[in-house]
Amino acid sequence: MALLECQEVTKNFGGLMAVTNVSLQLEKGEIVGLIGANGAGKTTLFNLISGFYPPTNGSIRFEGDEIAGLKTHDICRKGLVRTFQLVRPFHNMTVWDNVMVGALFGVQKCKNVSRAKEEAMKVLEFTGLHEKKEIPAKELTIADRKRLEVARSLATKPKLLLLDEVLAGLTSTETTEAMKLVRRIRDEMGLTIFMVEHVMKAVMGLSDRLIVLHNGEKIAEGNAKEVSKNPTVIEAYLGEKLHM
Repeated sequence: MALLECQEVTKNFGGLMAVTNVSLQLEKGEIVGLIGANGAGKTTLFNLISGFYPPTNGSIRFEGDEIAGLKTHDICRKGLVRTFQLVRPFHNMTVWDNVMVGALFGVQKCKNVSRAKEEAMKVLEFTGLHEKKEIPAKELTIADRKRLEVARSLATKPKLLLLDEVLAGLTSTETTEAMKLVRRIRDEMGLTIFMVEHVMKAVMGLSDRLIVLHNGEKIAEGNAKEVSKNPTVIEAYLGEKLHM
């Protein structure tokens, strides 16, 4: 049984078809990249999977259970969590307190603040933010805010993590460090990762498979080499064949 299965998922906003008949599967332990030009429907699909929008048509199943139409917090507590491209931490709260929120309201809700602090510290150590635990989130760099966004999600103890452009706006060195963290989340924590990303060399280097959207439709799926040589993908998105 697939961890996540979408069958002919469609979303329209009035007359605008944002996502059209998208079907996909994610298996446990995979890193799967979702790519496409701006406006292709990537974030809309993430919003459908994570419960921010109900689909107009189609089925979304997580661990065999239908989740289409459930509230976001109910989906989170099932173990499906997402980050956001525009990170919005609690600016006046410390890094530690921000991560505690995930521990308090996640899959296995902590019964008290003391236990939540312990769980949050484990995540801070894993993500490399423990030395900045007492700093207000508003004082963090962009790279550390994105790392905090991931840490808050990990504190909920998810099984599937949706990463929405976690590498956007980072320097080359920061991108390399973020890629290492993504790999460690899969390899050491055993999570499945579904990621939207525009940094092509990064997403192709990280992903076991790639899914390509164009104008709300899935136009290709395969490993990085297959996708990079696909004529439809090259015409619609890449512009030229990447050398893998």
